[in-house]
Amino acid sequence: MTNATIKGVVPILITPFDEAGRIDTASLESLIDFNIAAGVHGLGVALGSEIFKFNEAERNLIAKTVVDHVNGRVPVIINTGAAGTDLALQYSRAAEKAGADALMVIPPHFMPASAAEIAHYYRTVDAGVSIPIILQDIPQAPVPPGLALRLAKDCRNVSYIKVETLPITTKVSEMATAASDVLTIFGGAGGSYFIEEMRRGAQGTMPFCSQPAAFVETWNRFQAGDEKGARKVFDASIMAVNRLGAQGGDLFYHLHKQLLVKLGVIKSAHVRSPTITVDPVSQREIDELLEQLVAA
Repeated sequence: MTNATIKGVVPILITPFDEAGRIDTASLESLIDFNIAAGVHGLGVALGSEIFKFNEAERNLIAKTVVDHVNGRVPVIINTGAAGTDLALQYSRAAEKAGADALMVIPPHFMPASAAEIAHYYRTVDAGVSIPIILQDIPQAPVPPGLALRLAKDCRNVSYIKVETLPITTKVSEMATAASDVLTIFGGAGGSYFIEEMRRGAQGTMPFCSQPAAFVETWNRFQAGDEKGARKVFDASIMAVNRLGAQGGDLFYHLHKQLLVKLGVIKSAHVRSPTITVDPVSQREIDELLEQLVAA
């Protein structure tokens, strides 16, 4: 890939599994093509990919499959954060070796860590790689604007941040005020506040990968100055999915995978354990919504 700044719609790929829980690489390749055909600006492998349930061989398999099948068509971002500094560095070097265009690195959050320890963690990863790093700000491990600004100035590769700490729109606004001259800001949390984030300085979003065309159209309309059109597309196609997916636990995995099965993109909606058991009422709501979406 070129060194151009990554912006726009960068969906996080779900990981398709077969019914035995093994990675289905053929379905993953189909999912990649589905998203690229929709005009996405990049693709990611991250928490939305169930990456935290992978062993190291599976991490390597996912990275190789995605990088090889994308084949330079869009940038590929791999999440390499870990509970330990050395482990995050190991994952980061492996992702770079596999051909990732950028890394998304979540702060350590299993045990409490001070700002100084988090800064050391990022500096260590930064010193060991040579591709861009995206800071990941999440509720379990917030990255305040001041720390983000310091890391961007201290680390040669830190050039993005994905904001997911609530309230997201406020955090995006604060981050843009403090650090938009040195960091490209992405929204997260499934893209639920995509339009609001763009109004406050975000340059893209990293949603789930089941509705790439709707997200790209929302982006295109907003960038063209058609905010009403962007809102119309978002409300008609995206809002109901995000609302249902946020009802509890990891229901969102089941919803997005079932939508992709319904669309014929992947073969199975299997979610690896541990995961919620979808109750009959929620499953009926998923079925009703998917019928509407596919008919539309």
